[in-house]
Amino acid sequence: MKIKDALNLAKNELKGYENQAIFILCEHLQKDRTWLFFNENFEFDETFYLSLIKRFKNGEAFEYIFNKAFFWDLEFYIERGVLIPRYDSEILLSQLLKLCEKQFFNRILEIGFGSGILSIVLAKILNLKIKACDISQKAFEIAQKNAKIHRVQSLIDFVLKDFRELRGEFDLIFSNPPYIKNDYKIDKWVSMEPKEALFGGKKGYEILEEIIEFSVKAKAKVVALEFGFDQKDILEKIFHQNDFKTEFFKDERGFHRAVLAYKN
Repeated sequence: MKIKDALNLAKNELKGYENQAIFILCEHLQKDRTWLFFNENFEFDETFYLSLIKRFKNGEAFEYIFNKAFFWDLEFYIERGVLIPRYDSEILLSQLLKLCEKQFFNRILEIGFGSGILSIVLAKILNLKIKACDISQKAFEIAQKNAKIHRVQSLIDFVLKDFRELRGEFDLIFSNPPYIKNDYKIDKWVSMEPKEALFGGKKGYEILEEIIEFSVKAKAKVVALEFGFDQKDILEKIFHQNDFKTEFFKDERGFHRAVLAYKN
């Protein structure tokens, strides 16, 4: 089948998501959009391509189909069982990079590392030593794999443990934890991601609050968190109740999505 005909079939299958048909074909053929445009009459066996389209239509995200995700202009290995990296997390990461460039932290902890992206980028760019914990065996395996890909495995101590079980003090604690309300309706592509990495409880911010309480016990000087678009006010209140001053950061749509909290 010609490329233009296969694309037309795929676009008809993915009404409203036509661009995904192009992305998937580019990845499948290992070509870019320009090549597709100039080779629309190129003949290929469309069978596998259309099977990929069906998988996407049924709710399997691009990142799971091809086992890759891009974050901070870097490629990471991804598979079902770990949260897909999102651009929103770059807001938190950018503030962490600025913070750690200005101030040295001897004991750094990430809570809920997932695929390892935040700790890996921080270690890769700033040569930081970081301890990172998660409760998912799958996340543990994939984060270690990504650390080896980016050659920072000697800098990051990934541990398979609930943060509530950790002992000791940390200067900087950061996290992109589950913060969605349990009853929030997510779309079919998100529904294939691990629920324990998405849902934070009945109110949504329960785990965020536990991390703040843990940070107090761990005598953290700075806490950095990603959170939901409607959780700024409650987090500001919780932080202030625990004697932190806060600095919030917005996404491109104007929603507050990240916070740096400094112990008074």
